[in-house]
Parts: sequence; C-alpha cells; structure tokens
Amino acid sequence: MSLLKRGSVYWSYFYLDGIRHQASTGASNRRQAETIEAKLKEEANAKRFQVVQADPRITFGELAARFIASGIAHPHHLYHLKFLLPFFAETSVLRLTKPMAEEFRKERRLGNKSIKDATVNRDLSVLRHILYWAVDEQLIQANPLARLKMARERRTRRAILSVAEEQLLLEATCPHLTLMVVAALDTGMRRGEITHQLWEDIDFQRRLLSVTRSKTPEGEAREIPLTDRLNQMLSENRKNEGIVIAYQGEPVRIIKRGWGGALRRAAIRHVRFHDLRHTFNTRLMEAGVLQEVRMALMGHSTGKSVHSIYTHIELPNKREAIRKLEAWVKQQREELQHQKEKDNARTQDSGTQSGSGQAAGCPQTVEEKDAR
Repeated sequence: MSLLKRGSVYWSYFYLDGIRHQASTGASNRRQAETIEAKLKEEANAKRFQVVQADPRITFGELAARFIASGIAHPHHLYHLKFLLPFFAETSVLRLTKPMAEEFRKERRLGNKSIKDATVNRDLSVLRHILYWAVDEQLIQANPLARLKMARERRTRRAILSVAEEQLLLEATCPHLTLMVVAALDTGMRRGEITHQLWEDIDFQRRLLSVTRSKTPEGEAREIPLTDRLNQMLSENRKNEGIVIAYQGEPVRIIKRGWGGALRRAAIRHVRFHDLRHTFNTRLMEAGVLQEVRMALMGHSTGKSVHSIYTHIELPNKREAIRKLEAWVKQQREELQHQKEKDNARTQDSGTQSGSGQAAGCPQTVEEKDAR
C-alpha cells in the first residue's frame, strides 16, 4: 500500500525511477486521499518527462519578475520593460494577442509623436523574447506572439565622419579618447570591443589585433590588421598585459561626457561614437573592398544562409583591405590639404587686391560699407 495514515492524515509513498517520493495528502478521508495521491503521481510523472506545468493565470508582470530574477536580463531588456509593464503587467499571458500588441504600438506613439516604429519594434521584440524564454522554462505552453509581424522600418541615413571632421575631432579629444577614436576608425570595432581589448591579444610582430570580446559570435576573436597610425599609437603605450583603454588606471566604461565635450570643442555636427564604425565600413567601400571582406573585418555574417557565419576570409585579403583603406584616407587628406592651400591663396589675393584698391582711392560699394 502506498497510502499510510500518520495521526489523522494520510501520507503518500511511491517510487518513480528508483526515487522514493513522499508527501502528505492533507486528508483524513481515504477516498479523498487516493484522489490526491493520483494527482501527486501525475505531477511527478509530468516532471519526469518535462511536461509543461503552465499556470493559466500567470500575468506578464509576474513573468517579467521571474525573467529579471533569473539573472539573464540585460540593461536593454530592463529599459524596454519600463514601457511594456504599464501596459501589459496585469494582463494574463494567455490573453496576449496581436491586436493587443498593435494597441500598445498606437498608445506608445500617441504619448510621444517623435517615437518611430523602429523604437516600438524594439519594445515588442523584448516582449516576444521574454515569452520565448517562458516557453523554454516551461512556464507557458506556447508563445502567443510567436508570429507577430513588426512594422516596416524606414531606413535612416547614417552619419559618416569626413576626413576634415576627423582631424578636428582628434585635435579636441583627450588621450584615451583619441586612441578609442582612431581604433574605431581604423578597425571598425564597437565601443564595447575597444574598451574590453587586452594587450595580450595584440601581436605587434605581425601587426595584428585579435578582438578580445565581441557582441556577436561572428566577431569573437576575429583578426584585424593594424594601420600604421594605430600601430604607432599602441606601440607608444605598449604594456605586457591588461586593458588597453584606461583612464587614470581604471577601465573606461562610459564616454558620454568626454565624447560630447570633444564634439563641442571640435565645433562639428553631432555624431554618435558608433557612427565611427559606419565610417570605417563606408571608407572600405569607397576604397573598393569587397563586401565579404568588410563583413569579416567588422564581425558580421551575411545572413543569407545558415553557413554564412563559417565563411573564412584569408588574412592576406584583410591586410590588402587595410592597405586600400590607408591609401584612400591618404588621398583624401592630400586633397583636403590642397584645397586648403588654394583657399588660403585665394584669400591672400583677395586681401591684396582690396588693399591696392583702397590705396588708389577706389570708391566703396554699398555692400563693402555694410560689411564694415
């Protein structure tokens, strides 16, 4: 018998896969205890075969709380939850529908006219991600928004730093930020990749940098040849180990204040630090580097097939791409310098003519008087 009465309550004892289970039925009536015991065996067997034991009453707010408590939530998840929870927190997960997601989109944009569809898409992507996580954790049986279609996003023009703006910016940055800017422009690395780069992963003999830590699997440990100026800057500050980018001996994590100050001092238009990565890609394209090589340098997969991430670009192709980049930048700087010399010469000629005219007693025009 698997039911034994202890005191006035029946206890259930049974074996499953050689493991002894015991639990109180909480019932003093044997027939009621047998019904409860059958339920206990059913639940234990369901756990044995990993059958989902979903709570049909669980709300999205409770689900989000479990997601955060699991320790896998990233800062961007928490950011978007600030907008998701006020709308979905009290809603049962089983009642989430695609029309409800569209209603959230309308309300989100109604509160702020400047919010674009791309922003709301990021919100809904986090919502869908948490629901998929809940399916994996067997908290729900299926994702009700699995086939939710996102709004089509308008392509926005990405800011590209010109060579002239680059010179002004580098003159206005502090030393550690100067190295970060040059690294971004000459390697296309992300800000997080640059700030996590280790000296141990830079081969000065081969003039090669292995990315220490990347946002994507495709970018992990990729090799990037060093340009002449980046190699020189790194060699001047070379150490045997540790973080490459440091400020007062501490790793650099936030550059918002220093970046904003550099832009103001340089008196150039506002660009994001991430735009330096786009600038690297655009310059490679202008220099005639093939897309596959550009993607390999930047740690991107083509996304065209499952096997695209395994495409290997040989190191000589990468070195040739960096050589083309340096040649293109050099040509742009020479053209810029030539244009400056022409402008200076034109200004000097204009000043000489203006002075000789006044000395000869030439009358001033209305425009000249107004300018004075």
